[in-house]
Amino acid sequence: MPNPSPAPVVVGVTGTSAGLAAVRLAAREAVSRARELRIVHAFTWSHPRLEQSSDRARRAASQVVDAAVATAQRSTPGVRVSGQLVDGLGDRVLLRLGRTAELLVLGDDDLATLPWLPSGSVLVQTVARAWCPVLVARGPRPQAGPILAAVDGSQCSLLALRQAAEESARRNVGVVVVHVVEQPGPGAERKGREVLDRSVAAVPELVDFKVRLLAGAVAPTLIRASGRARVTVLGPRGMHDDGLLGSVARTVLRRAGSPTLFAHGRPVPAQRVPAQPRPALVR
Repeated sequence: MPNPSPAPVVVGVTGTSAGLAAVRLAAREAVSRARELRIVHAFTWSHPRLEQSSDRARRAASQVVDAAVATAQRSTPGVRVSGQLVDGLGDRVLLRLGRTAELLVLGDDDLATLPWLPSGSVLVQTVARAWCPVLVARGPRPQAGPILAAVDGSQCSLLALRQAAEESARRNVGVVVVHVVEQPGPGAERKGREVLDRSVAAVPELVDFKVRLLAGAVAPTLIRASGRARVTVLGPRGMHDDGLLGSVARTVLRRAGSPTLFAHGRPVPAQRVPAQPRPALVR
């Protein structure tokens, strides 16, 4: 019996420039991971009796897929890519495909220009509910710099740190592990250092890293820091969040200055080992 194919990198497209930016990023991710790139466009038609119009809409949707495949091939020679038109609602299609994908990639669709973040959007639903990590593209091409991993002591942030460690090893770049305290002072800074120490101790595979304690409003502080990062990694919910997306994740999703990886997957197991010496805190 043949072995199943390795999990692909899946990118969702809608025909927008943001979607094509996601295709270019996804193509690079697929090659670096030695995975196939699968480009999908979810097709829905609300008037099944209008057969002629439906045919035109399906042809137009197929052209969206063909253009995305051509973009991937032009931007990243050697990428193994396939395109598919999938019937169904966008979030349901992506969530289903995410069960067997290594990574989902989506464009940001100019979220920063909107006055609020629509909870029912395909992007929000996928970022919040996916089974695998979700990478949201920003701009034409990621910049150079370290990986930025935000931690707050929650299981989601520990999973994000573990995935940042995997990205670090694969990309051969360092990780800057950050925790933000909103009210600076000796007590808050001590607790912040404890969060950083516990977090890095829980992820022994994290090798090349620095830790930073930042002060200020959490989301705007992370957004400023993300402007100097190659990719920003965080959990979709924080220590005290139990909704679809945490408040910090919602703001970072809208306004991050780098591609943003939202962590999903198996939780990080509890570590019961003595604390190891850690690098000096960078202020």
